[in-house]
Amino acid sequence: MIRDGRSIALKTVTWLLLLCSAAYAAACPSGQAKDEATLLQIENTWAQAAEKHDVAALDCILASDFEEVGAEGQLIDRSHMPQSAADPQAVHYELLEMHAHVYGDAAYVRGIGAAVRDGKMTPKTRFTDVSVYREGRWQCVAGQEAKFPAAEKP
Repeated sequence: MIRDGRSIALKTVTWLLLLCSAAYAAACPSGQAKDEATLLQIENTWAQAAEKHDVAALDCILASDFEEVGAEGQLIDRSHMPQSAADPQAVHYELLEMHAHVYGDAAYVRGIGAAVRDGKMTPKTRFTDVSVYREGRWQCVAGQEAKFPAAEKP
């Protein structure tokens, strides 16, 4: 009898997890175009999601295996991104000179970014984000930011 009760509970939990996973996946866009304009829009959506502390949007943009190299050379994994977006600090992100390049199911976007906090702009960085087309949408798998050399001011 106990075994049957555990079996039913296990099956119930399994179905709930499957339903939650399906509901979660349904929230992410699908059928995205494989073009430069879509990738540029995703970068802008990423910046807006960070500003609005929209963790769900970031979960859709970032692949489960996402990693980024920060401007100081630190390795940042996917789990850090939603945490930083959840930070209540007010920030505005500026994205400039973005260019996207698509190669079938792989693509990258390169641009310049800066954050404005408390009316002060942080130093600009050049970024590169690499995405792959999975499950009908672009998912960012890697990124890198680099500071501008002192002699070069964008």
